[in-house]
Amino acid sequence: MLHPSYTDLMKVVNSEVEQGDTPVVNSRYSIVMATAKRARQIIAGEAAVTPQQASKPLSTAVAELNEGKIKIMPETEDADEEEIQTSAKDAGEEI
Repeated sequence: MLHPSYTDLMKVVNSEVEQGDTPVVNSRYSIVMATAKRARQIIAGEAAVTPQQASKPLSTAVAELNEGKIKIMPETEDADEEEIQTSAKDAGEEI
């Protein structure tokens, strides 16, 4: 079983959304796509923004998302995919 669960990850991602606004993540698919994209970035050489040492890039990506170190940006008209950003307080740069 995946820990944290999909529902826990969705709560973390949507925690900053005001009540009544559209949530950033509506499905498990969005969580899977975001963590897979971040894992590919880590494989390509991006530095992890979490101190937790994981043996696999996907585990690192899930830990980063669960700790709030990365943010999933909602889709815009200009972008085809969801954007993933590191938290400004931790890395200060867009991923």
